[in-house]
Amino acid sequence: RADVDGYRRYVRAARPAVEMILGAAAEPPTLASLTRLAVRRRFAGTSTLLRWSRRSAGDVLRSFFSTDAVMGPAAVTGPMVWGISPEHAGSGLGALTHAIRHVARVGRPVGGSGRLPEAILAAFVAAGGALSTDSPVGTILCEGDGVRGVRLIDGTEHVAPIVVSACNPHDTFLRWLRDPPAVAADLIRRWRAVPHADGYESKIDAVLDSVPRLRGDDRPLGPTTVIAPPLATIDRGHSLMQRGEILDRPGMLVNVPSLLDPSMAPPGHHVFSLEALFTPYGIRGGWAGSAEPRRWLEAFATLCEPGFLDSIVEWRAMTPDIYERDFRLPAGHATSFAGGPLAAFRPLHPELTRYETAVTGLYLTGAATFPGAGVWGASGRNCATVVLARHG
Repeated sequence: RADVDGYRRYVRAARPAVEMILGAAAEPPTLASLTRLAVRRRFAGTSTLLRWSRRSAGDVLRSFFSTDAVMGPAAVTGPMVWGISPEHAGSGLGALTHAIRHVARVGRPVGGSGRLPEAILAAFVAAGGALSTDSPVGTILCEGDGVRGVRLIDGTEHVAPIVVSACNPHDTFLRWLRDPPAVAADLIRRWRAVPHADGYESKIDAVLDSVPRLRGDDRPLGPTTVIAPPLATIDRGHSLMQRGEILDRPGMLVNVPSLLDPSMAPPGHHVFSLEALFTPYGIRGGWAGSAEPRRWLEAFATLCEPGFLDSIVEWRAMTPDIYERDFRLPAGHATSFAGGPLAAFRPLHPELTRYETAVTGLYLTGAATFPGAGVWGASGRNCATVVLARHG
């Protein structure tokens, strides 16, 4: 009963803040735009954003709830997804995750996630664009104080007055920006001082010949189910991760998307997805030959009715080392913006909220920029708005 009442109080406090954040994400965040938004909303949610951003997520959650069954899932989908402990000072906005479900709707494209980039590519080509994936970028070319284009590793040059990088800032500014103009000196100095984080997320994809069922629970696993350790265990898991170790039972996000979209699996089969968190790139002993991914399947099997492991037809594990090798993510990590809209007031790295860099014609977008990771296109739209405002 106490947590029911606490949840009502939580939603009353958190929902306006979520609505404020989603409203702020609709345009590049500036002091003027955020002030207009706050006034238009009669400052609803503003005090929560200010207060919670200075607290830890754990502290915020404990002020409303007393059971880990409620607090744990919020910490998994907030701070744990961000790669930090829920006890980390300043992680308080990570406690908004329950409230997001009351405001934003999420879903998957019919046919699987790959249908989204296919649709975007079709629109891009229809608008006259051309996609080249034959060779990685090797250099961002400069001329004077601006960009001149890019040179691929195979030597091909693409000349253009505008270059938009959707990759991580470290590669963009420190690896590819060769012979940068003097105006970029401060930009490069700042990013040289920023350590690049290691990856900590892994994913298992499997084909099953029957649908797994949780013990004592008839809910279908089509929507994502959060398997959450207690807050104290998540905090300990963060410490273990720094030493290259993994919790016995890591936080997991599990679903069987083919229950909602049968087109994703062969007839008579299902697709199973398991994401495991706090699985460090620098795992002790290395990922090659590690028994960890299989252990996560076994841990999930203990929560299911008998037969889950026997139902697996085939499976693969995408660990941080594979994300680095196959997707060119340094240390298996996709840098993600985690500052929230308030970061626009005193930005340490203004290019992350303004999308424009000190090099004329060079812009930044992607997960590293406001409003952060998530398949919703807000960063790209905001960056495009800035580019069009500058170049028509």
